[in-house]
Amino acid sequence: MSGVKKEIIKEGTGPQVQAGNNITVQCTGSLTNPPKKFWSTKDPGQKPFTFQVGVGQVIQGWDQGCLTMKLGEIAKLTIPGALGYGAGGFPAWGIPSNAELCFEIEIMSIN
Repeated sequence: MSGVKKEIIKEGTGPQVQAGNNITVQCTGSLTNPPKKFWSTKDPGQKPFTFQVGVGQVIQGWDQGCLTMKLGEIAKLTIPGALGYGAGGFPAWGIPSNAELCFEIEIMSIN
């Protein structure tokens, strides 16, 4: 994991995520500086997020971090700007250019 920092909050007990798997996650994303939540699947009207891991459907930091996780695991991933939204940021969510991001991700299912 080049540049992504991972802190395990709860160990997973299921199988390891593999590239190409469709995974469903609960997650909360925040800016690290200043600390500010910009998105959570647990917010009203939101739902768990499903994507195919390791194929570029999400930011690089998510692909790298989720590929180190197991079913049931909860981890905090700190992602540098270059592996997040890069120079363009994500203005719709208030994410500035090259912002370091923190995501708490729980792997709920692997298909």
